[in-house]
Amino acid sequence: MSTEAPVRFDTKIAVLLRADLEPWQRLNVTAFLVSGLGTQLPEVIGDPYEDADGVPYLPMFRQPVLVFEATKETLTTAHARVLFRSLPRAIFTSDLFSTGNDRDNRAAVRAVPTGELDLVGLAVYGPRNAVDKVIKGARMHP
Repeated sequence: MSTEAPVRFDTKIAVLLRADLEPWQRLNVTAFLVSGLGTQLPEVIGDPYEDADGVPYLPMFRQPVLVFEATKETLTTAHARVLFRSLPRAIFTSDLFSTGNDRDNRAAVRAVPTGELDLVGLAVYGPRNAVDKVIKGARMHP
């Protein structure tokens, strides 16, 4: 039994998914969204892993990723909140399901004004209370 105090985080990583997504879409969107956070926020990445035989593995997030779901309207509101608070974020729009590469993904997002994005997913990182305010109205993913 460990005598070390539990690790507590002042920050939160949250993924908000539109509730009407198919299971494969939920997994795909979540993977893409969190990859965006990891590339731009080195503080969210922990140390590399190594098994008992010394085989190395890539580092992962240093804290849990909480996944939520919400209606399209709640997701749109969360997007406005994350922009207002200027928190680090990644988005996934419905258009990205029909593209097959990063270049076309970026072009699809660039073609749509902010207020007209058909969001299906949003990832956000920041202070716990600020992230909680962004995702207010969402529920934990079942």
